[in-house]
Amino acid sequence: MLKNIKSTANFILNKVKLKPDFGIILGTGLGGLVKEIKSTHVLPYESIPDFPVSTVEGHSGKLIFGKLGGRNVVAMQGRFHYYEGYNMNQVVFPVRVMKYLGIKKLFVSNASGGVNPGFEIGDLMILNDHINLFPTNPLIGKNEPELGVRFPDMSEAYDRKAIILAKSIAKKNKIKIRQGVYVGLSGPCLETPAEYKYARIIGGDAVGMSTVPEIIAARQMGIPCFAISIITDLGVPGKIVKVTHQDVQKVAESSEPKMTLIIKELIKQS
Repeated sequence: MLKNIKSTANFILNKVKLKPDFGIILGTGLGGLVKEIKSTHVLPYESIPDFPVSTVEGHSGKLIFGKLGGRNVVAMQGRFHYYEGYNMNQVVFPVRVMKYLGIKKLFVSNASGGVNPGFEIGDLMILNDHINLFPTNPLIGKNEPELGVRFPDMSEAYDRKAIILAKSIAKKNKIKIRQGVYVGLSGPCLETPAEYKYARIIGGDAVGMSTVPEIIAARQMGIPCFAISIITDLGVPGKIVKVTHQDVQKVAESSEPKMTLIIKELIKQS
């Protein structure tokens, strides 16, 4: 695994001369942030050795290098999910490669379902914690000490300084922001009313099918993380309606400019 990670990173570094300080992972319907990046190189996933390929609508499958907020970034326009049939090492492979490309911080976005009764469709939620309900963990298996310790501390999965700064940016720009706990599930079916209720009972504010594996892998490698969700549907009693993947994309795309502003300013001020 480590050999493949380094080999892929070296391949990319030989193609791209820009060394990124920040990594960005863009979720369903959230690829528009790349329009704000002054790109220098674009690598389709299929052109990168050992890289998985996105199979989900709303995930275009490109690695974008360039400047955002005046800083060097690499952005994944489209991520990989456990439900696509990839194992956890494949899901987090790009995060590990980003570490060897030189990133110092990771920014993650996703579309999620709100289970907090106070949430509304289109809200932005900053993640301050998560609950891992995936059936496995990206750290299971032989540990590679070069990637981090066997039992990484997760008491601060999401960087507190970044959260405080993001809230300040949102307030300055009159953007309503929520904070909460993200519950990671395998998918791909959307949750039943009972599952939504369960997620709320155990302490969740939103549910989704990504983010948690990438954060775990990043934190093992000592990378500070910031993550933000767009609430695209509600799993609240009395507000649950039939939802399609296209509905999720539409809401994500409509709220994306606010998310983009926050991430851009975070990177600029970090």
